[in-house]
Amino acid sequence: MDDKIQAAFEAGIKLGALYHQWVGTPISPETAHTVETAIENAVGLQPFVTDIKVRIDTGLMVLNSFGYSELAGKMFDVSITTKVGDAVCRAKLALENEYPLMKILSIE
Repeated sequence: MDDKIQAAFEAGIKLGALYHQWVGTPISPETAHTVETAIENAVGLQPFVTDIKVRIDTGLMVLNSFGYSELAGKMFDVSITTKVGDAVCRAKLALENEYPLMKILSIE
């Protein structure tokens, strides 16, 4: 299989897994950075990941009566880089037109 195709697949599968694994996690503005770091550390362990940056938009949180929110897909701003052989893929998960869209930014 072509390394570029595999690098794109790896980026996409990791973003999809990240999204579905973490959505619903209890979170507050005070714990957001800890959750960002935990996601980066967990996903960064996976094969072919060379870089990942996770930001959570705390401005989109709606705190419940207990003082926390649930992490929603629209809160994610994630960039990931995967490398397979000599192929490098950069991809992103971010809110676009009110939808948490995943897309390939570049493949080299």
